[in-house]
Amino acid sequence: MDTVSSRECVCRFVGYIRVSTTDQEQSGLGLDAQRQAVSDYAHRVLGEVVGEFVEVESGGRNDRPQLAQALEACRRHRAVLIIAKLDRLGRNVAFISKLMEAGVSFLAVDNPHANKMMLHLLAAFAEHERDQIRTRTKSALAVAKSRGVVLGRHGREVLSKRNRGEAMERARQLSGVVLELRAKGLTIQEMVGVMNARGVPTAKGGRWHVPTVHKLVKRVESLDEKGQPAERLSNG
Repeated sequence: MDTVSSRECVCRFVGYIRVSTTDQEQSGLGLDAQRQAVSDYAHRVLGEVVGEFVEVESGGRNDRPQLAQALEACRRHRAVLIIAKLDRLGRNVAFISKLMEAGVSFLAVDNPHANKMMLHLLAAFAEHERDQIRTRTKSALAVAKSRGVVLGRHGREVLSKRNRGEAMERARQLSGVVLELRAKGLTIQEMVGVMNARGVPTAKGGRWHVPTVHKLVKRVESLDEKGQPAERLSNG
């Protein structure tokens, strides 16, 4: 698979969008941002998106029916496969290498100048990050088990209830900021930029993204005047 310089005027693109879960597909979290990135880039280079394929699948899996159809559409239309971010293709060096040999040009909007060597490096970093996440998850589960946390379905239910409580507490803490920005008519995307610019930390001390702000807004909107979840009112 060849790469394409962003300086070339490419007339035809086939968009490939991937999200990891059905929930993301149904809610639109992730889909709209990727679709907008692809559309904006095509517009900048006076190109045309002649097709779009959406995959709801983990980045660790190599069997991608929608990607296969996207590649076939690229051959049929003599188009370039365009993705919002390289990790939407996958976090596996061998998989990315195989795609490079598929005979279809592709371009990642987040790094349109990347050549083959850079793409291999980026894929290697993405694969390393995926492995690190798996290692941290296993370590966290081992620590939780050593502390007597019951894993499995019951354990997940207990942890889920605790996590919901912590999330609602965080929503109460940030309700003033959220209500202020919503009153100004800011979109979720605009709120992300403002909250990061102000240095408002997430629960884990990181940066805000569209999905996390979207969930935060929903939680804040569910609070009553006393800062309690509104559904509790109906329970007496």
